[in-house]
Amino acid sequence: MLSKRIFETDFTTALNEELDRKNLSVKDLADLTGIPVSTLYKVTVGERDPRLSTVKKIVAMLEPERARFIAVIAARFLLDTIDTREMEFSGRKFTIRGYSANSLEECIIAASRAEKDGASGIICAPVLASIIEKIVDVPVGMLRPDLAVINEAISSVVKKIG
Repeated sequence: MLSKRIFETDFTTALNEELDRKNLSVKDLADLTGIPVSTLYKVTVGERDPRLSTVKKIVAMLEPERARFIAVIAARFLLDTIDTREMEFSGRKFTIRGYSANSLEECIIAASRAEKDGASGIICAPVLASIIEKIVDVPVGMLRPDLAVINEAISSVVKKIG
């Protein structure tokens, strides 16, 4: 909540609201973050703008990192073929969470919902990626089918054509 409120108001207001909400004093926050009480006091009364490193420490303490997940936006039948629901990259674990969508509108809604849910990134079809990148503030990757998948799709269409 704190990181979102910072952009809706200002840091001082957002920090004071979060301290009230969590029933923490400036001294408590200083003990938790290792930031001097005097520095935090000046920030909470608006006498000083905090350094980025100070903001990062405060946010990390008051808003512990949520479980990382990557959102995959695709049709339900494709989501059902995903074998794993958790992957590790560079020593960091990510959960894979599917968001079913069958139209452009549903994809946009799914991307917004995934970001609101806390997605670290979003994977979607190439035709959607450029649109989704414009509406979310997380990295967007593209599903890229390999040649076997394309050949299977062509074969399916050819059979229907007759």
